Parts: sequence; C-alpha cells; structure tokens
Amino acid sequence: MERKTKHILKILLLSLVLLGIAACKSDSEEVIEEVTFPTEVLKESYTIDRLKLLSIDPEIKGKLTWSINDAVISDQQQLDFVSATVQTYPLTLKVEMKGAVKIYKSTIIVNKELTPYSKYISDVFEFRPAVGQFINENPEYLNGNTEADMIKTAKGVLVGGNSMFVTLGGFGGYVAFGFDHTIPNLEGRDFKILGNSFWGNEAAAVRTGSCEPGIIMVGYDKNKNGKPDEDEWYEIAGSEYFKNTTTKNYSITYLKPNENKPPIFGSEPWQTDVEYIKWQDNMGNSGFKTKNAFHSQSYYPLWLSSASYSLTGTRLKDNYYDQSGVGNYWVGRSYDYGYADNAPNNDEASNIDISWAVDKNGNYVKLPGIDFIKVYTGINQEAGWLGEVSTEVGGAYDLHLN
Repeated sequence: MERKTKHILKILLLSLVLLGIAACKSDSEEVIEEVTFPTEVLKESYTIDRLKLLSIDPEIKGKLTWSINDAVISDQQQLDFVSATVQTYPLTLKVEMKGAVKIYKSTIIVNKELTPYSKYISDVFEFRPAVGQFINENPEYLNGNTEADMIKTAKGVLVGGNSMFVTLGGFGGYVAFGFDHTIPNLEGRDFKILGNSFWGNEAAAVRTGSCEPGIIMVGYDKNKNGKPDEDEWYEIAGSEYFKNTTTKNYSITYLKPNENKPPIFGSEPWQTDVEYIKWQDNMGNSGFKTKNAFHSQSYYPLWLSSASYSLTGTRLKDNYYDQSGVGNYWVGRSYDYGYADNAPNNDEASNIDISWAVDKNGNYVKLPGIDFIKVYTGINQEAGWLGEVSTEVGGAYDLHLN
C-alpha cells in the first residue's frame, strides 16, 4: 500500500513538472510572435526627371530606414526624393517590426528633363498685401480688378527675370509663388529672393540702409497637384527667429478707411492724415496708419470689398531708427541672415538655405527640396516720412540652376 501511494505521488509530481514546462513554453510562444512580411512593397524601379519630386509610399508598417549606397536618406514612412543630377540610384528599404527585419531593394532612375527648366519664378498663387503707401500702384490696380486679376498682374511682374517688383505693404502682407521644378535641398544656400534693399556702408559692422525684412515660408508639392493648397508651410528660421525680441503668432487687423472723411493733419507737412487707417492687433494694441503727401491714392487694397481683414505671422523687432535725431534721416538695420528684402541682391546675405526651415513648433525639418515660397512683411513699424516698413519682392531664383 505504501509503495503504491509513493508511486501515485511520483506520477502527480511528474505531471505538475510537465504542466509547468508546458506553461512556460506557452508563455514563451506568446512573447515571440511570428512576423510575416509581404513579398514585395517596392517596384523593381522608379523613374523620374531630375529636379522633380518622387514620392514612394510602401504601405507597410514598422520602423523604416531608406538608404542609397549605405547612406541613410530618410526614416519617414513615405520617401520624398529629389535629384539634381541624371543618375541611377540603388535604393534600399529596411523594415523592422517586432524584432524582425526585412530588406527590400529597388532602383531610382533619374532622367534629363525634356523641356529645360527656368531658374526663375514660374507662377504666382496668392497676393494679399497689407495697407501701405504703394498699394494700388505696385502693382497697378485698375478699376474693377478682382483679387484674381491682381494675382495675375503680380504674376506678370514676378515671373521670369524681370527687374520690377511688387510691394507687400505693412506687417503680414504676402505673396506666394512657385517654380517649374523642385529646388533641391543641397549643401549650402539654395535660392535667392530679389528685393530693393541697399546698404549705406557695406563695410560697417552693423549694416544699415534701406532694409525691410520679410519672413520667408517654404513648402513642397507633396500631394502633386502643382498648388500650395494642402501642403504644409515651413518658416525659414532667420537670425532673429529664436530671440525673445521676436513675436510668434502675431496678428493684425486693418480697417477699411472712409476716403471721404475730413483728414486730420499732423504736425509735419508730410502728414496729410494721421488717423487714416485704423489697425488693432492681438496683443491689445491699436493705432492709425498715416497718409503722407507723397502718395494720394487709397492705401487699402481696392479689390478687397471687406470692411477689414487680418494677417498673421512672425513679427520681427522694429529695425528702423532716426539717425539724425530730428526725423530727417531714417535708416533700417539689416538682420544677419534668412529674410527677404534684407540685403542687396548682389550679396550672398540675400541667399537662403532650405536647411534653415522649421515646423510650426520651431523644430528643424529635413526637406527634400521646395516647390513653393511665401514672403510676408515681418515688421509693423512706421519710419517717419518714409512711411510704413514694407517688404518688396522683385522675383526669386534657384541658385543651383544656371
């Protein structure tokens, strides 16, 4: 009997051990989950013209790493690729998922474009200037013109290598334009925006003269429809971007003036109406834009029927000051880099690097290139008899294309 009981106990103990091993094995099998990768996620090859954006979405989940010749070019889900040269690139996609790794291979074939590109602006998409003394003059407004007409007029001024320019008026006034190709994000500076700035003394440590800095926004045609509509804008972080003297998300509203109201003359002969156009901002400030004796036309865009309109963006610290001390000689300081109409056209300081672009949170982004540029006046200041600080744009071009 005792021997039989011991035998039964041994069987029970052995069963428990086996059950424990089975449980451990089951737990282990649950942790190590088998991953099945799709056989093909890339085409055998992709063909694109040089300086055109190629987008590849493999539609696979996991951690993706894109490489060309062992050099990592992206870690994003979708690869956006631009080449400035005619070449064939060996493309590698590494996918990591739950500890498993799969490598996919393909080729990118970059061809020469059939029609030569222009290095200059090819289209204008938006034109919405703020109020100012050159509004309705540069470019010229004709009676009955709509906003679409004025965009077309601005296009006639800016497309190609013309030497004319459009005025953007006071703070926030903007123009958006594009190119017939993607400007690639290469080493060094990538594009130049033309303005009418000049320096009084180029050798001085602090360069001053006529400098009316404009904020630069850039974007690329991710949805491939040729327009900057649903594509994200990125700000070029110029020398003032991270300083506490720069105001982000500044908004100003301009109220349409009554052109028939009696003017209120100022103490200076040039001040023909010191309460001409009322403005107010989102920081509790308000005031008036002055009408001067040098320009008698309306300073409010006549193609806008609304009683007011608002503009928003990054505001830079005022850069104009009266060097004479008696209001006779106003000069504008040039910021170090990264702005439109901030340095002479023949100086490298007016060249812009796409690598300076940041997202809406102020983080630097690695863009493959850009198709679109938006420029808006970054200063809200009146410089005495010179009038409002107003960015002017006279074109732009790709520094990599001859």
